[in-house]
Amino acid sequence: MRWLVTGAAGMLGAELTALLAGEDEDVAALSRRDLDLRDPAAVREAVRTRKPDVVVNCAAWTAVDEAETREWEALAVNGHAVRPLAAACAGLGAMLVHLSTDYVFDGTARTPYAEDAPVNPVNAYGRTKAAGEQAALRYGGYVVRTAWLYGAHGPNFAKTMIRLAAGGGLVRVVDDQRGQPTWAADLAAQIVRLVRASPPPGVYHGTNAGQTTWYGYAREIFRLLGADPDRVRPTSSRDFPRPARRPTYGVLGHEAWARAGLAPMRDWREALRDAWPRLVGSGGL
Repeated sequence: MRWLVTGAAGMLGAELTALLAGEDEDVAALSRRDLDLRDPAAVREAVRTRKPDVVVNCAAWTAVDEAETREWEALAVNGHAVRPLAAACAGLGAMLVHLSTDYVFDGTARTPYAEDAPVNPVNAYGRTKAAGEQAALRYGGYVVRTAWLYGAHGPNFAKTMIRLAAGGGLVRVVDDQRGQPTWAADLAAQIVRLVRASPPPGVYHGTNAGQTTWYGYAREIFRLLGADPDRVRPTSSRDFPRPARRPTYGVLGHEAWARAGLAPMRDWREALRDAWPRLVGSGGL
C-alpha cells in the first residue's frame, strides 16, 4: 500500500510516518516545505505523480488564538486547501483521511459528542476546521477528529507541565474545561487500523478514552514525574483570558469504531504512562 502523509513534520505526522516506515510501508512524508496545500496545482501534481492508495492529511493551521485575527489565512489551510486534495484523491480512487478537532463543537454538551452531532464552532479555528470536514466528506473521505494531542514531537501541554514541575513552585491550571488527552502515537496506530479495515467513509473520533480537566491532566503528569500533585492548583478560565473562546466540554464519543468493527482507543491514563519515557526523553525536562 502506498501512503502519502501531509504535515509530516508535525506531531501526528511524524508519529504516523515513523510507524509506517517501521512496518516497511511505502510512505511519502511531505512537510509544509515539501508541499504547500494552499497551491491547488501543486496538490494535484503531488497526488498524480505519487499515486498513493491513501492520503492522510495531518497538515493544519493550529494557532488557535492567532486565527481570531487571521481567520482567512487559517481557512486557506484548514478549509479551502482540503477541497482540491479531496478531489484529487477521489479522481485517483485513493482513500483520504483528514484530521479535524473537537473545536468544531460549541462545548455546551454534558455527554460525549456523537460523530453525527451537529457542529457549532465558537471560534475561528473551529470554523475553519469545520469547513475542511465538509470538503473531505463531500468527496467521500474519512474525517478523524482528535483533541488535546500530545507527543514527543513539538510543543504541547504535557511537555510544558513537565518543564514547570522541574522548576518548583505552584502551577495554576484551569479546571473548567473537560476533554480527552490523546497520545499522538496511539492516534497514528488507530489511523492505520482504520485504513486497513476500510469501513464506510464518515466521521470517526480519534481520542483516548476517559475524560479529565486540564487540572486533572496536570496532576497526573506531576504524579508520574514524582512531583507533588498538590503543587497544581485549580483555577478558572476567566483567570487566563485568551483571544479565542475555548469549548468548556470537548469529550468525544466513539460509537463509530464499534460500527466499523474496531476497538476504540484505550484510556488516556494508560496511554500517558506508556508515552512517559518518550515525553521525558524528548526534552520535556
